[in-house]
Amino acid sequence: MRLRLGLGLGLAAALTSVLASALPPGAVAAPSGGDGGGGPLPARMADTGGGTQLITARAPHAGSTTGTVTWWDKRGGRWVRVGSAEARFGAKGLVEGERRRQGTSTTPTGLYALPYAFGNDRAPRGTSVRYRRVTRDSWWCQDNRSRAYNRWVEGLPADCRAAEAEHLVTYGRLYAHALVIGFNYDRPVRGRGAGIFLHVRGRGPTAGCVAVPERAMERILAWADPARRPHIAIGTATGPTALTRY
Repeated sequence: MRLRLGLGLGLAAALTSVLASALPPGAVAAPSGGDGGGGPLPARMADTGGGTQLITARAPHAGSTTGTVTWWDKRGGRWVRVGSAEARFGAKGLVEGERRRQGTSTTPTGLYALPYAFGNDRAPRGTSVRYRRVTRDSWWCQDNRSRAYNRWVEGLPADCRAAEAEHLVTYGRLYAHALVIGFNYDRPVRGRGAGIFLHVRGRGPTAGCVAVPERAMERILAWADPARRPHIAIGTATGPTALTRY
């Protein structure tokens, strides 16, 4: 019994060493048993968007305002963790995207595309996703009565009230770099919410966006490859809004 157990442990250690050495440069293997058990988190999700890059934004529970953003590559059929950072969520926590209401300071859970990036600063070196530089005339319309609802506009349209829009340049370092999260984007539903981004964090929770340190935002933009169809999955560790549901 003891001899066989010793051989088994030795073989497991050898296999772990071989697998670790085989990982691509810059990638980090998920811990044994995965991120919470059963393999890396993306491998346990119902859907990852069909691409080979994924960002996961996970909070401990629906009432959380903090959590972790991790970005992953799928290489050789295996998901590997490339990087991670502390994250902040909405001041009122997280809620199922289809049930979210505008103005509630909640972060919508779900799986979303990343249409393009933008920023008050120039795109970080290595950025290959489409990137829009903010100007003095750049706004994000959140007016439910506007035809430009949940859209970037250059110059505020007559039907979009300034009080119901974000003047992007005024957000300074928060929008130094950002990725548009495709929540309520393709076919916007009025009243569900607009202007949900992955952006640089401030001093506290967000109004519904996901926020990370500026250095992490730069790394994510340099990593994201549109040819690999990156998506973002937002959710909780367990419960009805668990990431593994998406």
